[in-house]
Amino acid sequence: MPSTFITTDDLREFKSELLDDIKNLINGPQTKRVNKYLKSYEVREMLNISTGTLHNLRINGTLPYTRVGNILLYDLQDIIKILESNKQNG
Repeated sequence: MPSTFITTDDLREFKSELLDDIKNLINGPQTKRVNKYLKSYEVREMLNISTGTLHNLRINGTLPYTRVGNILLYDLQDIIKILESNKQNG
């Protein structure tokens, strides 16, 4: 049976990995913070739509928005409601 040597570097690496695992268990999974209000580019990315389509949704009253200065903000809950109300059974 061959011999295996454990070096101090091996022990340090093991200690570091063990401490990281313990920290992850204590802290639990990290969740991404979701903003209540989204900017236009975030809505376009979320829905995978163009600037023109987002503009049309605003103009025809489908998607409510709030203007703060030159920035248009959309309530995430409004977007979720629109998606739910247009859900199709296929």
